[in-house]
This record gives sequence, C-alpha cells and structure tokens, in this order.
Amino acid sequence: MIDHTGINVSNFEKSKEFYAKALIPLGYQLLKEFDASVAGFGINGKADFWISQGEVNTPRIHIAFRAETCEMVQAFYTAALEAGGRDNGCPGLRPHYHSDYYGAFILDLDGHNIEAVCHVPV
Repeated sequence: MIDHTGINVSNFEKSKEFYAKALIPLGYQLLKEFDASVAGFGINGKADFWISQGEVNTPRIHIAFRAETCEMVQAFYTAALEAGGRDNGCPGLRPHYHSDYYGAFILDLDGHNIEAVCHVPV
C-alpha cells in the first residue's frame, strides 16, 4: 500500500491553488504547508499527496486518485478544467483497462497527467 506520493511544480502558489480546487470533488483539502514551498493534500487529516516547488519531474508524472462514484470523476474533471488544467481524456468508461473502469484525465499546470478513477460497476 502506498502511504503518500508527490510531485515537483514550477509555480508553487499557482499549483497549490489549482490542486486545492481540482481535488475538492474527491474530498481532498489542503492539510499542511511548510516553508511556503511544500503542501500536502488529503482526506480525514492524512496528507497523502504532496507538491513541492522545484525542478518539474521529467518525464511528467501520472497520478490516479480513486473516486467513489462516476459523478465524483465528472466533478473532478470539471473542477480541474475550471482551475486551469487541460483536457487529457474526458470522463468515460475505459473498458480496455477493465469493464467498470470509469476515469477522466487532465494535465495540470506543469503537464503532469492527473486522473480520477472509479471502479464501481456502472
């Protein structure tokens, strides 16, 4: 089981704002911040996704957040686009992964591929 993960971002303040908005539909919120260059987001007081000011990861990172419902995936996609993300795959079934794989993909401000996915039968 993965405890936490993180990415480097080129503009900490803009990325912090982006993730604070984009992850709301998944129940995430900004939980911790250190030195105005590291921020942790999570659910129920446990930060498991971190961003840090630094040289952006190359190649760009792919991170998938689990959603409990397809509606949460759709809400993530909309919120992420409204926060400045770019479409990288609209919400929908991805049966080539498995028959109930419902996901949406966006590129964050630095081009990281961020996904929300629901595995509940549709």
